[in-house]
Amino acid sequence: MSYDEDLELRILAVVDDWPGTAAKKMFGGVCHLLHGNMFCGVWRDYLILRLGEAGAQGALERPGTKAFDVTGRPMKGWVMVEKGRRAGGAELRGWLEQARAFVATLSPK
Repeated sequence: MSYDEDLELRILAVVDDWPGTAAKKMFGGVCHLLHGNMFCGVWRDYLILRLGEAGAQGALERPGTKAFDVTGRPMKGWVMVEKGRRAGGAELRGWLEQARAFVATLSPK
């Protein structure tokens, strides 16, 4: 199954000007990295975000989110956001900025 290329274009419109970012195809989708650390991506029609354990816990209280689990073992600190819950550009930007803020606390790879 392919990934939501429209979502990928919308992500690029936000993160393309951020210093230190790169895109990489992974797990049948695409991920975005900040200084070598993944911070977001697209898997099928989900937006995936690395928010850290505390950030993910808070995000999971919002409708349309669930733990990032594509193998039967959820990834701690990551969430998946359903297509219908990220329609607005400001909302997408907010998610991406939250992920960037968390990953900026990590050591570059």
